[in-house]
Amino acid sequence: MTLKSTIARATAKSAYWFLHTILHRGGTSLPGKLAVSIDPNILTTIQKDFDLVIVTGTNGKTLTTALITRVLEAGGYTVITNPSGSNMVQGITGTLVTTKIKPSPNGKKPIAVLEVDEANVETIAAAIKPKMFVLTNLFRDQLDRYGEIYTTYDKIIAGINHAPEAVVLANGDSPIFLRGDFPNKRKYFGFNHIQAADYQPEVAPINTDGILSPTDDSVLTYDFITYANLGKYFSATDDFARPKLQYQVTHVDTLTPRYSTFNIDGTPLRIEIGGLYNIYNALTAFAVGREFNVTPEQIKTAFESNAQIFGRQEAIKVEDKDVTIVLIKNPVGTNSVIDMMKTEKDDFSLLTLLNANYADGIDTSWIWDAEFEKLHDTNMKAVATGGERYQDLRVRLKMAGFPDQAVYEDLKQIVTAIKAFPTRKVYIAATYTAMLQLREQLGAAGYIKGGF
Repeated sequence: MTLKSTIARATAKSAYWFLHTILHRGGTSLPGKLAVSIDPNILTTIQKDFDLVIVTGTNGKTLTTALITRVLEAGGYTVITNPSGSNMVQGITGTLVTTKIKPSPNGKKPIAVLEVDEANVETIAAAIKPKMFVLTNLFRDQLDRYGEIYTTYDKIIAGINHAPEAVVLANGDSPIFLRGDFPNKRKYFGFNHIQAADYQPEVAPINTDGILSPTDDSVLTYDFITYANLGKYFSATDDFARPKLQYQVTHVDTLTPRYSTFNIDGTPLRIEIGGLYNIYNALTAFAVGREFNVTPEQIKTAFESNAQIFGRQEAIKVEDKDVTIVLIKNPVGTNSVIDMMKTEKDDFSLLTLLNANYADGIDTSWIWDAEFEKLHDTNMKAVATGGERYQDLRVRLKMAGFPDQAVYEDLKQIVTAIKAFPTRKVYIAATYTAMLQLREQLGAAGYIKGGF
């Protein structure tokens, strides 16, 4: 280790200690920024300490990363991760240089499982050669930062090309992941929960992204669609079809807002979080675990942990209210959350919070592609809007048929807003920075520990 990297590490650790001990604030971005400014090659210096698994894609990175971490720990590995979702270069650097890395109990090399922002995959992979790339999905998201999904995928491929020996473990239900020319070994996971006799071939809705065949850009046909552009697809113009799956959901038993039960490769499993889209996250974690020789029984134990994931369907109590916080950031994610709410059997209220900061994406036009009209098919009894761009959201919900909305311009009013709802159950759907502000207010009021 060079003198420069030693100083960089010491500075980052001191900054991290000061933030957590003195200011009682979370975050690894500032320590990471300081480390990189002192030693731009700090990541390359520390890569010998662990194997790296990069988790990237549009939706589900944070939960998937957390589930993978639990699975690998259940398999006896020491795991380093970025649990707060700080997934850009500074945050990842901060995580790696401030974490004391201990050998795995099983004698194997520790594993860093890192959620990585799509646009930062190339930078991270160039500095630390990953052992595995995990690709979850690609949907239209933050057009001001990423552009269209094919542009985003090109950024990911640029990162993959830095590590030709790494395994690419990808969602086979997403046709875009069949594109690209790179030498890496590819393995796929997906859903096979519907029998062939029940297939009903269809094309995806007209406004769905990522449904073109990589062979001739024709519109794909699906034997079944799970959601958005995901499912079992084939081309009507040539022999292109979904690849063989190495890991698959073979049955979906129960979908509720609080938990889901299903089978992966014949193993019955349960996760303490609702929504079909979260079964994909569990499937991804299962696939990674099996690649690292974690047994199905160990994975089952890891999934049954009740620990919650920061900002991802967190369940808290506010007086007599049962509050569930969910993250929304693009049309597909929002529609998936609405579909999850449709499984709620009890009456509930909804508070939607919209910000448009850099971490959210400054373009809020995506709310017009989210199908808020589907909320009429739920047991929602009241809706309110808030956040820095509450006016945009208020108009969108009004056009969706919800003219009677309480409006909370100041997020300091949120605790009051929760108490004012007429139902015991309350869902809060918030963009990323609005979710951070919300948690800060809930922390200040004593309903959660800290705001971050």
